[in-house]
Amino acid sequence: MTSRTLFIPAALWLATTLAPARAQTATPFADQPGRAQPAALAAANAQSAPQMRIDPTCWYVGLKNPKLQLLVHSPGIASSVATLASYPGVTLMATQKLEGPNYLVLTLTLAPSAKPGQLQINFKGAKNQAFTYELCARATGAGRVQGLTQADFVYLLMPDRFANGDPANDVVPGTHVNHVARDSMYARHGGDLKGIVSHFDYLKKLGVTAIWPTPVVENDQPKTSYHGYALTDYYAVDPRYGSQQDYVDFVATAHKQGLKVIHDVVLNHCGNELYLFRDQPARDWFHEWPKYTRSNFRDAAFNDPHASVLDRKLFGEGWFDTHMPDLNQSNPLVATYIIQNFIWWVEQTGLDAYRIDTYSYSDRNFLMQFGEALTGQYPKLSMFGETWVQGTAQQAFFARNIFPAVGGFKSNLAGVTDFQLQYAINEALTKDAGWTEGINKLYYTLQTDWMYEDPTRNVLFLDNHDLSRFYSVIGEDFAKYKMGIAWLLTCRGIPQLYYGTEVLMKNYSNPDGKVREDFPGGFAGDAANLFTTRTGPAAEAFDYVSKLANYRRSHPALYAGELTHFIPAEGVYVYFRHSQAGTVMVVMNSDKAEKTVDGTRFAELTAGFRSAQEVTSGQMLTDLKTWKIPGRTAWVMELKK
Repeated sequence: MTSRTLFIPAALWLATTLAPARAQTATPFADQPGRAQPAALAAANAQSAPQMRIDPTCWYVGLKNPKLQLLVHSPGIASSVATLASYPGVTLMATQKLEGPNYLVLTLTLAPSAKPGQLQINFKGAKNQAFTYELCARATGAGRVQGLTQADFVYLLMPDRFANGDPANDVVPGTHVNHVARDSMYARHGGDLKGIVSHFDYLKKLGVTAIWPTPVVENDQPKTSYHGYALTDYYAVDPRYGSQQDYVDFVATAHKQGLKVIHDVVLNHCGNELYLFRDQPARDWFHEWPKYTRSNFRDAAFNDPHASVLDRKLFGEGWFDTHMPDLNQSNPLVATYIIQNFIWWVEQTGLDAYRIDTYSYSDRNFLMQFGEALTGQYPKLSMFGETWVQGTAQQAFFARNIFPAVGGFKSNLAGVTDFQLQYAINEALTKDAGWTEGINKLYYTLQTDWMYEDPTRNVLFLDNHDLSRFYSVIGEDFAKYKMGIAWLLTCRGIPQLYYGTEVLMKNYSNPDGKVREDFPGGFAGDAANLFTTRTGPAAEAFDYVSKLANYRRSHPALYAGELTHFIPAEGVYVYFRHSQAGTVMVVMNSDKAEKTVDGTRFAELTAGFRSAQEVTSGQMLTDLKTWKIPGRTAWVMELKK
């Protein structure tokens, strides 16, 4: 039985089913660090409406959707009557009480004529209160909300583990984890936004054009809060990374330096220290069970025509972990709360893309509503979802695809994290070629691109923060490493590199903290600084990635050209990226032995060219009719006339 028929108060539920949590206390939300409100306005609200919070913390005039849902949280506020002081173009349409006595929902309409300014909201009840709510002008200017294309090269990093640029925010009084312990994989290590900014030049030298930090929103959880995927405030930057203004400046500085920013978000769940969970607005805001029930993690139940009700319910309504409550997005108030929040972040910062964690776990109707609202407001905004699933058909189901609607669901998500190709490249480099195995796995996976509306919007990767590091998976074989990098930067799609892969960081995700180690040189006292001084294989790896990534940026054939590939033969896979701007041929020999390649097989792409030059080594191939390629080698060849 779920919370739809049985309401268990959050405090009792926490005490009986989860690890002990801190006692619930009232918080003066208006003056929390990182708020968007001006300091004077926050101070005024703190005096006139103690312990009152309104989400969104501010809003913007001139958006396409004229409706604004305000969630008011204050002790006993449900017994109050809310009124809005006269304000041109703004109308209070409805007030809704919820089951929780500490909540009111106000629905406002903002006419196109509404101007920026301060709304006065009055609450008449046992204790009369007033709140001044800010309506802001939308920011304008070049460089905001650029979106992603195949021309981008994404760098995924964990802020806590990348670099410490401001030791003053390592310890924040009042937070659950108010210390750093770099010798613990589960503790905070002190990395922050300023640490990332201080290494923008490093990223640009590498050829990076877009930065994807794991979530920067507040995660004030008692344990393992560094990763960011159990948020405790939708409207605040984690103070151990910096302030709200620091994040706004982070995005602006990145844009000025030619770098885009991807904001990592979680739709499906939150942390159990979120005030909305500790003091629930109503019984149907979260999926609650008589006792703790974890998701079965079986995404197939999402669209399986034969799925049992139980399996589908467990997948979509079970919790992701003991401290991650599952949101009930079928509740229109919850859906609107989340959608408004992600519009708010775009307006606040001008971010360029959203990466959506655990995308497939969310409510189907909500996913369509979310996608429509965000892309309708921001046509250039890119969004790609984590789809850690099995099989290309299942992965394509969650992107815009050729399939008819299934169960009322038709995805409007532009792209996904391409796990299927990640499986394929790992197999290509760790298994011998067979009819469908080894290097042929790459061919057969790309062959299924017909299922997508546009597979070039998918994000390619070799590893990430949840997976064993690529260099370890391939047995620390540098030749295979170069093959993987060559594939990543020449295949269709948007390439993503996990921090440290460029300097051969290694380890296995057992547990996952082992693949989330500090970047050498990002913290005071590090024995080595790989940001500035690299030698041996680490230097060779960085130089290879940098040379190929920067070549890619300046050659449209690689980031905008068509992909044509040939069925692998004897462990050799040949594919082309080609456009009017030029043609690049990629040759991958996955076999240990040197191979002689019959180049006449590729005449439809090589006709009219007389030679080819390997773009990282400068090696020339003067005979395109036949050549020998060493074992475990990838060539990226620019064809010459």
